[in-house]
Amino acid sequence: MALKLDACIAQHQGDRKEQQDRVTLVGHTRQPGVALAVVADGMGGHAGGALAAEQVIHTLGTNFQHWSPHESPQQLLQSSLVEAHTMIKASRFINEKDPHSTAVAVLLLPGARAVWAHCGDSRLYYFRGVHLKTRTIDHSYVEHLLRLGRISAEEAEHHPNKNILLTSLGGREAPRVEFGQAEGLLPGDSLLLCSDGLWAYFGDEELGALISTGTAREVAARLIELARARGAGEGDNISVALLKFLAAPKAPAARPYGLHAAPSRSSS
Repeated sequence: MALKLDACIAQHQGDRKEQQDRVTLVGHTRQPGVALAVVADGMGGHAGGALAAEQVIHTLGTNFQHWSPHESPQQLLQSSLVEAHTMIKASRFINEKDPHSTAVAVLLLPGARAVWAHCGDSRLYYFRGVHLKTRTIDHSYVEHLLRLGRISAEEAEHHPNKNILLTSLGGREAPRVEFGQAEGLLPGDSLLLCSDGLWAYFGDEELGALISTGTAREVAARLIELARARGAGEGDNISVALLKFLAAPKAPAARPYGLHAAPSRSSS
């Protein structure tokens, strides 16, 4: 079944002094039906985090445009994230900062297929209608404790070390990168990529219910509005890429994943 993509990227600076997140959504210039979405959450003091996140976006975007479908999508994501990691580490000596970034990226491919990778605690959620099919698992200390069964999900929400990451791009050790994929995407499916400035304020069920309520632009605006209210003056940077899959019109013949992106940015 041919699919049409209703997509939106959106940001808010939150209550921070600067926006250190970066987000992008681009189609491939030479390959119909191929697109890339990325969210990167930079860390590392004034300007350092923003530079790290910008490096992630730049590296993935550049390598994506040179990629062809006969190559492995996982290899593209893996090599790009490792390359970004190396460049971020090198910038430490140039800028005298300690930059780091998380990243989550997804490739949309012909055949109703998506392949994603992440490092750190920027997340991808895959919903079918209102139901969560899967999401990425954070590379964080608290998530590690959850996996070991040492704390409950309720304890994790209020754990004092919930912001400690076990891996990131630009860290001293090689980054940990994990992959996922979806085959046979259907109308009504959605992919949400976001930084912790958004997901920290929502449970999985609530996100699924909200995503089903409108267009990608309308939902992204609503998610940011709720996150800002729940942040109560202490909210982090917010970045969102929302991809909603719709049934493509039958005539005339449409390209798979006709990319109808509606970029929306707010920093007020």
